[in-house]
Amino acid sequence: MTKNALTVDVEDYFQVAALAEAVDRKDWHSMEYRVEANTDRLLELFSQKAVKATFFTLGWVAERSPELVRRIQKAGHEIASHGYSHQLVYNQAPDVFRDETRKSKQILEDITGEPITGYRAASYSITAQSRWALDILCEEGFTWDSSIFPVHHDRYGMPGTPHEPYRLEAPGGGTLIEFPLSTCPLGSYRLPIAGGGYFRLYPYWLSRWGLGKINRAGQPFIFYLHPWEIDTGQPRLDVKALSRFRHYNNLNKCMGRLERLLGDFRFGSVSDVLSETKIPAGAVVV
Repeated sequence: MTKNALTVDVEDYFQVAALAEAVDRKDWHSMEYRVEANTDRLLELFSQKAVKATFFTLGWVAERSPELVRRIQKAGHEIASHGYSHQLVYNQAPDVFRDETRKSKQILEDITGEPITGYRAASYSITAQSRWALDILCEEGFTWDSSIFPVHHDRYGMPGTPHEPYRLEAPGGGTLIEFPLSTCPLGSYRLPIAGGGYFRLYPYWLSRWGLGKINRAGQPFIFYLHPWEIDTGQPRLDVKALSRFRHYNNLNKCMGRLERLLGDFRFGSVSDVLSETKIPAGAVVV
């Protein structure tokens, strides 16, 4: 049975791009803080199901909740970086991105006492216009990434890039192992099936079928979710209809579906899965 990568993007509800119109970053410290309790619920579930995961942890959260990071580590899960302030990469200047990436990596390494080698950009915002960020990841000591979603989307996506784990060549010549967000082939169309809002939007049978199709083709998939996606009690912020739908749709169904998913597939951390996956020798220039 194929082992798949289970991942959690550790951020709070008020840090999400879909709610940025209602929450200014300078007000984050005054918002109701719910990420610790929600992440602990996921840790408990993963312990019950005897699965390990990779927790892409926001530097801002790690700085405020170092004991949460230690609990994740103590439970045997992998810690990776989710940047510092959850800003879209393509909206940042390269020097700001470098400073935040370095800062977040250092915070996590100071807490865990271990090298942080994996990275995921906020909202998968390494796109064609922010390829330069890949050079910075290489230069800052990361060896693998999971930021590229090979789909068309209004906020992210790099269509035409590989759909399976591969060796990526950054514009400056450095290399990373890329574990792209999973998509399922439907004729010539690639259906985004990797989790998050898609997992809440689709009926469970469709997610199970699409993810299973990837495994039946002999490849692992990568699945992601956020702690706020199991939190039905989070504050409802006043945002536009599309943002409201993206963020709040089916929050009440996510935990039950996640429990089913953990029983239907085999999971491990990103590094565990990559160690069992044959990566083609040649590097792909994106």
